[in-house]
Amino acid sequence: MSNRIGSPRALFACTVFLLSSVFFQLPGHAAPSITDQILQQSSNQVYGTVTEVIQGGGYTYIEVDTGAEKVWAASASFPVKAGDKVSFAKNMPMNNFHSKSLNREFSLIYFVNKLNTDQPAASGAETVTAPPHGQAGAAAAKDTVTGIDKVEGGNTIAEVYTDKRNLEGREVQVRGKVTKFTAGVMGKNWLHIRDSSTQDDLTVTSDSAASVDDIVVVKGKLALDRDFGHGYLYPLIVEDATLKKE
Repeated sequence: MSNRIGSPRALFACTVFLLSSVFFQLPGHAAPSITDQILQQSSNQVYGTVTEVIQGGGYTYIEVDTGAEKVWAASASFPVKAGDKVSFAKNMPMNNFHSKSLNREFSLIYFVNKLNTDQPAASGAETVTAPPHGQAGAAAAKDTVTGIDKVEGGNTIAEVYTDKRNLEGREVQVRGKVTKFTAGVMGKNWLHIRDSSTQDDLTVTSDSAASVDDIVVVKGKLALDRDFGHGYLYPLIVEDATLKKE
């Protein structure tokens, strides 16, 4: 009888030992369980069904039903429709956000840099990515811009980057070609311009509107290391600029 009872106990002890070797990597240092790892990974993710889609101001706004709640997200324009399954990381939440382009208030919205969909594609799930505003100097297109010379009495974009410490807090005037325009984010219009002096973009905020490929002269105050929060960090930006189209 003792042998019959002892055998299951021995098997149980071996099972505990084997499980311990999986969940504990080093003696005295407990590794997180697989369940914990899954929870840690999923706690920052939203997954659900798109219930509403709104296009406006260069952005796609989607309402997603997770089954427990409905949440809003926005990213650069992308193809999506009600009924699609999507997931995204909750990395850039914005509370009480007012969209000028939609004339609508969102109590909470996530600005998404990467959107994953379950729609069929050649290699399975599709990923849509949108560069964040905060990547100053990341050009929307790396083709060489020609014929955009320095405005009289102003600076080239290369000069602004080179002499940024001396120009900080001062008004600068730059001519450039609009490579990206986004309206109504954090109460501002955002544009990237480029000229023939460099392949770096110059990020500008303004109350005025512009279109991609417009040639404009911007005049505004240069700011360095500007942090708007929620991932909107700019080492260099021209703020509250006036725009003159040419």
